[in-house]
Formats: sequence, structure tokens, C-alpha cells
Amino acid sequence: MIISRTYNSNFFKIKSTIDNMKEDLISDYRFGHIKIDGKVFTNDLLLLGKKVEANWWRNRGHQLKMEDLEKVIDFNPKTLIVGTGASGNMKVSSEVIQNDHFDVEYYETKKAAEVYNQKLDNDKKVAAAFHLTC
Repeated sequence: MIISRTYNSNFFKIKSTIDNMKEDLISDYRFGHIKIDGKVFTNDLLLLGKKVEANWWRNRGHQLKMEDLEKVIDFNPKTLIVGTGASGNMKVSSEVIQNDHFDVEYYETKKAAEVYNQKLDNDKKVAAAFHLTC
């Protein structure tokens, strides 16, 4: 009987550990390359929850403006995570930072991907705008 209790106790500890192991949606980022849900992307993109909007372009190249975020506004996230590139060269305009639609956090893209995974685990209503190169 004692062996059975020990076995069951260990079983539930192992099951709990396995249940808490989650695979990150974004599993890799390096200059010009991001892997999301097992698929590799090489162009800038938006993430709306777990949905990828590939080949995202901004009207002014390395300047992020509200006009570039129509799909994000339609998604109505609580938070937008912006990846500003490997070296942080994409600038986030003050109109984006101070908008009334969602909170904005911005980081170099590697850090932004890590933050996105964490936020997605806690809140499904998160979006991202990732610049993959400079």
C-alpha cells in the first residue's frame, strides 16, 4: 500500500511537470529569420495572438506609424509587442507609443520574441509587429 501511494504521488508530480511544459510559439529568431509554430519566415510580419500575418510592410520603411497597424487595431489587443530589429533600427513613433487602442512595448526583436511568448502564455489578446533585419 505504501508503495502504491509513493508511485501515485510521483506519477502526479511527473504529470504536473509535463502539463506545465509548453512549447513557445516563437522558437527561434536571428537576423532576417524567425521560426513561428515550426514555420520559418524571412520577411517582417505581424502576429495576432497565434495567427501570422506574413510579409508586413510599413509605409515609411524603418518608421512605425499607426497607419502601419490597421490589422492590429482590428484585432484589438490589450498589448502590442514591437520588435525593432536585430540592432533596434526601426523607430516607433510617438503616435504609436501614445495611442488609445493598446499598450505598446518595444525591444530589439530577439527580446521582443521572448516577451511575446511570455505574454501569450498569460494573455491571448496580445499582438506583435516584428522587423526581422536591422
